[in-house]
Amino acid sequence: MALARALAVPIYITRLTAPAIPWGEFTPRLDCFQAGTTFSVGDIEVDSFTIPHDAIDPVGFCFRSQGIKVGLVTDLGYVTDSIKFHLRGADLLLLESNHDLEMLKVGPYPWSVKQRVMGRKGHLSNDVVCDFIRRDLDSSINTLVLGHLSEHNNHPEIVRNQALRALDGAGRALFTRLVVAEPKQQTEVFTY
Repeated sequence: MALARALAVPIYITRLTAPAIPWGEFTPRLDCFQAGTTFSVGDIEVDSFTIPHDAIDPVGFCFRSQGIKVGLVTDLGYVTDSIKFHLRGADLLLLESNHDLEMLKVGPYPWSVKQRVMGRKGHLSNDVVCDFIRRDLDSSINTLVLGHLSEHNNHPEIVRNQALRALDGAGRALFTRLVVAEPKQQTEVFTY
């Protein structure tokens, strides 16, 4: 019975991503959307927007319900003006802070993977995230969650220390709560 219920729940996926996935013998129920569109899931309004990553049709999301807006942006090489626009007015933002550049350079990955991660369609470094915090973090964001930390090329304390300095430099340390989502650990539940 639980499997039948699970199969009835759709997977929300972009129209271009869906055919690129090798579903095998079973294709789940898909609810395809065009990147850049807004759609509803129950009483949650979902805004999708294109992000720069080396995947087929990657997107970030903002979720709105009952006057609260949450942004979720991971797997991107840099923060575009379009992303900044979509994140305006968010109360909570989950943003990747994937790697420490020096740790990545001396880390265990092959050079080709290091180049991919550091590229404009790769992942955000701690330095890029801190620049975003200092220059572009919207004043509406009262909780900033930094996640998608590399287990090999980053450390939660490095992320926390750099981000706190960036928040302080932007005059936001008293107004924005920082949470670092550590690998393989559940974060707290955020209630608004």
